[in-house]
Amino acid sequence: MSHRIVCALASVVSLVALTPAHAQDSVAQFYKGKELKLYIGSTPGGGYDSYGRLVARHIGDHIPGNPTIVPVNMPGAGSNRLAAYIYSVAPKDGTEFAIIFPGAVLDPLIGTQKVQDDPSKFNYIGSANVEVFTCFVRSDAPVQTFKDTMAKSVVLAASAAGGSTRDMPALENNLIGTKFHVVSGYPGSRQINLAIEQGEVQGACGIGLSSIEVQYPDWATSGKIRILAQETTKGDPELDAKGIPLTYSFAKSDEDRKVMELAYSQEVFGRPFVLPPGTPAERVAALRKAFIETLNDKAVREEAQKMRLDIAPISGEEVQTLVTKVYSFPQAIVEKTKQALIYKEP
Repeated sequence: MSHRIVCALASVVSLVALTPAHAQDSVAQFYKGKELKLYIGSTPGGGYDSYGRLVARHIGDHIPGNPTIVPVNMPGAGSNRLAAYIYSVAPKDGTEFAIIFPGAVLDPLIGTQKVQDDPSKFNYIGSANVEVFTCFVRSDAPVQTFKDTMAKSVVLAASAAGGSTRDMPALENNLIGTKFHVVSGYPGSRQINLAIEQGEVQGACGIGLSSIEVQYPDWATSGKIRILAQETTKGDPELDAKGIPLTYSFAKSDEDRKVMELAYSQEVFGRPFVLPPGTPAERVAALRKAFIETLNDKAVREEAQKMRLDIAPISGEEVQTLVTKVYSFPQAIVEKTKQALIYKEP
């Protein structure tokens, strides 16, 4: 082998070996001195807002170049407004990212409203936890158990089609036979919970346990509310221990169970953080790494515990794989799920 070829091969090996370090340096140079926007697809004060602001306060310390992170609320249409912005309008350079509702990840696949984005093409940074939706009522509501809701009407507060607070009771009305009367139009979980607190409505479904604990930590312990069911295929250990049933267990057929499995799959995404399609790969990788480091940081965990936030981070790669799997469900199940999510008055 000639001396020239040996030297050329050595140069290539050296270049490959240095590429990760060079990529890291490149990311640091890009982010140094910059201001990044972290959009939150809900109104201030709710569970998603709390998770978004927690990450915004700390992730800059873990991103190469240590940029400043500014949280910005952009609620609307079950966070589909924000999803459309991130997909089509936000710069694709890694300077804007978002926390959206898991329902916005599924809505283009099984939702009832037209959207302008394709969530399968987002770059997923990660998810802050795996959420368990609950169905709960005030203690003075006319039902004592979830089974009672199949015989008696219950008035629930909800956001809009595409949001879990609207979609979950619609699903249960259509598949299980519950008699939920849904009042839509509340901007987010904070306003929904306030309506419950003030007696405007009798309860809500499709709200994560952590959202309740953040806003009204005394509700469950004081007996102000009664959790009727877990809207999931796998229960939360704490709620399981209290004997709170799964709505999934009330399904009437194997096909209905598959429909519920698809609808509830959004809970695995929990609190998904996303970047626009086309974001440079090295910046996606840097933000994914920073996200996991942030939520595994001891001080951040302690802060989250004080805020009553459940932290169980899922990597961006794992979330990306889960989204791909969901988008490969059989078309017949997808179509039936779409129909099951259309709300009809009981």
